[in-house]
Amino acid sequence: MSRKRERGGSRLKAILWLLVFVAGVFTAFKVVPVYIDNYSLQDKMQTEARFATVNRPTEDRIRDDIFKEIQDLEIPAHREDIKVEASPRGVKISVDYTVNVDLKVYQLKLHFNPAVDNRALY
Repeated sequence: MSRKRERGGSRLKAILWLLVFVAGVFTAFKVVPVYIDNYSLQDKMQTEARFATVNRPTEDRIRDDIFKEIQDLEIPAHREDIKVEASPRGVKISVDYTVNVDLKVYQLKLHFNPAVDNRALY
């Protein structure tokens, strides 16, 4: 008689572990692309800052290039969220935005603030 209860307990334990595993995979499926997009944006910002130090484009041109990347990546940020400071000493670019991730039972808010600072070598 006690053997039947033990088998049912292990079955319940396996189902619970399966649910935890599925929830983890689902969360990763929703969250990892958001972090990859942030990394791609930061990479674009770093590239823009490097070239801007040499080529000296206007702050609006830099902002437009970054905003185009934001639109391509479908990041929920606006053009006015992009801060650009270009001077003879270097270029600073930063963006502040929040992504809402729908996990069905919880709304996860991920806040990002990628920033780069590239200084001239002279």
